[in-house]
Amino acid sequence: MRTLIVDDEPLARARLKRLLSAHTQIDCIGEAENATDALNLVQQLQPDLVMLDIEMPDTDGLALAETINQLPLPPAIIFVTAHPQHALDAYSVGPSDYLLKPVDASRLKTALERVGTPTRAHIEKQDELNPWISYQVGNSLRRIRFDKVQYFMAEDKVVKMVFDGGEAILNESLNRIEASYQGLVVRAHRHLLINISRMNTLNKIDGLYFVSLYGCDERLNISRRKASELKIYIFHNHSSA
Repeated sequence: MRTLIVDDEPLARARLKRLLSAHTQIDCIGEAENATDALNLVQQLQPDLVMLDIEMPDTDGLALAETINQLPLPPAIIFVTAHPQHALDAYSVGPSDYLLKPVDASRLKTALERVGTPTRAHIEKQDELNPWISYQVGNSLRRIRFDKVQYFMAEDKVVKMVFDGGEAILNESLNRIEASYQGLVVRAHRHLLINISRMNTLNKIDGLYFVSLYGCDERLNISRRKASELKIYIFHNHSSA
């Protein structure tokens, strides 16, 4: 578990790192002494866990935790503090645990085991960013995560969902799908919704615009007036890759 230690006291960081070294599943990938450096390292290193002090000189750990939780894939957070009065406020930002200094080795072990079980906050965040979508195959109801979906196409009065490895007919209109997955899909033309995260390139051929998707061999025709909007999503996908 890739772990970042954040504490403004060097001795506290050293002691915590020593305690963590007893756990073979923990890989301490970095340290930070303030919130600004910590946020930069979280974005650069993508840790699985942040051991976070609360009282720091610039931005406190509670405010930093709220910022971290807004990231697309936030790490788990264990607060480590000498001040028990922060406990109630700390739990409002959904940490995995709350440890008091000096950290007890057995209590740390329990906290690390707890990180292995996703908290409700992290499950809810995952479902918000990458929800399940259900579809019918014969008499069976199946579901996949939204990041596996490529696009939705309305044709012959039905909506076809194309996903990695297959396709299915949905009993939903494009308008309903667009409303249900707002922010995850974009209307490419009247009969087509595209998974925003799957868009790769946009090309103009003989006056017509086509978009290609990651994992999809098909080129999809899009409306001319939507081309500029889709270019923005494609640029964002490439810059965040």
